[in-house]
Amino acid sequence: MIKNTELLFASNNRGKVREMQRLFEGLPITFRCLPDFPGVKEVEETGLTFEENAALKARGYAGQTGLCALADDSGLEIAALGGAPGVHSSRYAGAHTGYDEKIRLLLHEIDRTGDVRRNARFVCEMALADKNGEILTTARGVCDGFIANELRGTNGFGYDPIFIPAGYDATFGELPDDIKQQISHRGHACVKIMRYLLDFIAV
Repeated sequence: MIKNTELLFASNNRGKVREMQRLFEGLPITFRCLPDFPGVKEVEETGLTFEENAALKARGYAGQTGLCALADDSGLEIAALGGAPGVHSSRYAGAHTGYDEKIRLLLHEIDRTGDVRRNARFVCEMALADKNGEILTTARGVCDGFIANELRGTNGFGYDPIFIPAGYDATFGELPDDIKQQISHRGHACVKIMRYLLDFIAV
């Protein structure tokens, strides 16, 4: 049983942390994030799938901090690129390359294929580990959509400015937070994790 209302969200990405806090608003959980633990060693994402990487991070960071840890691995899969960048989304064009440059290179790569398809999807896999590093549950969320021709909007983070979710004309970078939370890949995965947590947290 999860008795500690402190939960580590295993990410250095402040954008993700803010999004998680909004998604779990109302639950008696205090989110901590990796910058709160400067001595923690980075867990390498050596898995071949989103699920493997999420589990690696949840186990590794729970073991180092002594907190229950929730980790996600997510990325953008583009049909014209055979599903790339996929699990390499955050490291596409180099881990230290900014997202504006990553997006510029990605759009150029799509154009070079000559493929007129713009179909894409965001995938999120989450893993929740107890303080001993044992995986308690996992969850998957998917959001289908299309790739815009250019960056649009300043909301969100990562590849949000070029992803248009199915059924909408706006990118994630243009949509308000409340709409994005309802339809995003991370939002769908969080709903499943939240249901699990509600069974273990005394409200």
